[in-house]
Amino acid sequence: MAGHIQDRWFKTSAGPNGKPVREKTSRHGIGLRYRARYVGPDGAEKSMSFPDKQKRLAEVWLSQTAADMARGQYVDPRAGRITFKRYAEKWLKGQTSELSSQIAVERRLRLHAYPYIGSRPLDSFRPLHIRELLAALEASPIGSSYARNVYGDVRAVLAGAVDDGLLFRNPCGAKSVRPPASEPRRVVPWLPDQVRAVRAALPARYQAMADVGAGCGLRQGEIVGLAEDALDFKENVLRVTRQVKLIRGTAVFGPPKCDKERDVPLPRSVAESLRRHMDAYEPVEVTLPWRKPDGPSVTARLLFTNTASGLVWRSNFNIQEWKPALAAAGLIPEPEKGKPYASAREHGMHALRHFYASVLLDAGESIRAVSEYLGHSDPGLTLRVYAHLMPASRERTRNAVDGLFLPAARTAHGPETAP
Repeated sequence: MAGHIQDRWFKTSAGPNGKPVREKTSRHGIGLRYRARYVGPDGAEKSMSFPDKQKRLAEVWLSQTAADMARGQYVDPRAGRITFKRYAEKWLKGQTSELSSQIAVERRLRLHAYPYIGSRPLDSFRPLHIRELLAALEASPIGSSYARNVYGDVRAVLAGAVDDGLLFRNPCGAKSVRPPASEPRRVVPWLPDQVRAVRAALPARYQAMADVGAGCGLRQGEIVGLAEDALDFKENVLRVTRQVKLIRGTAVFGPPKCDKERDVPLPRSVAESLRRHMDAYEPVEVTLPWRKPDGPSVTARLLFTNTASGLVWRSNFNIQEWKPALAAAGLIPEPEKGKPYASAREHGMHALRHFYASVLLDAGESIRAVSEYLGHSDPGLTLRVYAHLMPASRERTRNAVDGLFLPAARTAHGPETAP
């Protein structure tokens, strides 16, 4: 057995005749009696204390610790006492993802994980505690997709604890732990008349934004960050290289989502709309930090600006311009006097992007091309979101098989007869 058991209540010293004598220490009867001491993998002495009459339990624990070290499954008991919240905060600081992504993760953990498991020590986690968290998330008013994100954040934190040697195994990996089911949400694209109606209801300086969304599939942040240098009228290409996003209330420039810059075909109709827009509203130089509020300054000549020739703030635009246009187009109801517009998540500017995807798929464009133009991380994501919009292929399948196996149909007309 590695290490040894120290009895804090007694000590052995030399007696008058030189023989060892066992005598009480000053701590006799006070506190935990036995201390199991050993040297950990890092070379430092570790210990665990046990009460009176539990020497056997201390010996078993010490043997188990030695076995764990031999198998490579050792977890420092002191390190494992760190709480989930404290470790998660340290884990977040070490992440290299986009600052905006880190902020979103911190918010989800703070609001929906810490209240349930924040004070729990890491070495006490069992699958039971994750199942209880999932039950609490299911009972809360958040949607299943959001709950799945919260669970994914918790799982990632605990995976980090395993990697750092603070936890032997991730309780989220147990078979009894089932992540929240993803909420199937079928995209229903707008009709062309609805796109035209919303565009017509927008103020003139913002109408070309609708053309870029519906005709090139850009995200709202990419439209707001669209600059003069992104347009290549000679090659009929729109280069998506930046977006505008908010980080803790500060607007910053950043690369497109997933750092995926892309070239999108620039239809002639959209190109003409942008030319007319730039003739009426000259591009404005806007300087913002890059990626994070304290990042280096970057200047771009933006195509779309507000009436004060400044940045189009998404929240202001959505409330003051976009929702009134939706109401004018009949997509949402007009609010009562003095009350705000109703929530219209399915009719945000992203609806123009869905329309763009539906047009391409209906025209027979491949999933790979649609994925590339939309800037998706992979074609699989595009397929999962838009597969139901692809033209039905049943009739083509029947005709292809019949052409192979059915005899040629005989007609009353000879080959010389015009059909």
